[in-house]
Amino acid sequence: MRIAAYRRKNRPGTSPEVGLVANDGISLRPLDLAGGDAQRGALTLIEAHARGAAPAQAYGEPVALAELELEAPLPLPRRNLFCVGRNYHSHAKELSASVFEDNTPDPNAWPIVFTKVPECVIGPHDDVHLPGEVSTQIDYEAELAVVIGIGGRNIARSDEMRHFFGYTIVNDVTARDVQMRHQQWDLGKDFDTLCPIGPWIVTADALAGACTQVRCWVNGALRQDASTSDLIFDIPTLIETCSRGLTLHPGDAIATGTPAGVGLGMTPPTFVQPDDVVRIEIAGLGAIENRFV
Repeated sequence: MRIAAYRRKNRPGTSPEVGLVANDGISLRPLDLAGGDAQRGALTLIEAHARGAAPAQAYGEPVALAELELEAPLPLPRRNLFCVGRNYHSHAKELSASVFEDNTPDPNAWPIVFTKVPECVIGPHDDVHLPGEVSTQIDYEAELAVVIGIGGRNIARSDEMRHFFGYTIVNDVTARDVQMRHQQWDLGKDFDTLCPIGPWIVTADALAGACTQVRCWVNGALRQDASTSDLIFDIPTLIETCSRGLTLHPGDAIATGTPAGVGLGMTPPTFVQPDDVVRIEIAGLGAIENRFV
């Protein structure tokens, strides 16, 4: 099942809606949600799932995706997104000779975890606004994100599937110079619009997240291409870690890290420029594409 949040292009000013994307990937069926609930995107459905409530019902005729403007499936996250740093073997290797050489993850330690504020979330095709003089080193990071279904604290690895709702795509856009200047990652991750999400949420039963391909293109040139099987800390470990002593809630998202191929890892480092277009595609999930302006 694929849950999308959207507005209709031919009805400007109307309220957002939520629908189920058809298997053909070119249409969806609207869901019967009240206006206030629809503004929260998939979060309303996730919370209903956690309560064991009956799912919202689809109604009407299918609507072509070409007639819709997709929004972030979690347009108003209840709180910060959890993000994992340096979680692909390939990415850790490419940064081992960079300014982050002293932060190489220990496979026997805990993952590096930071957060992105809800206000930086934008839709799968919205523009990312470069922050001008605040940062001149904006980088892309293609990531698979997992979405929590049933909340919990101290979730065991063996129990993670009971708490797991589905997947989405995150571009963990990063201001590298700010990240390095503060030696602590949040400020370099949280500028307005630095978190494109989408194109929808795919439920856990419809995607094998442990072994799926993550790809990223900049202006049509392939930059990142890796399997999630290269993760240092797998998805059960990430859910277990983020819930240690901390209650996870329905709709919480955990971005699982980015593979090799980021701009910082290139020789010389190559950062995003105005009018660049970054496309991220995850097999079995879909794609997001954002212009940087």
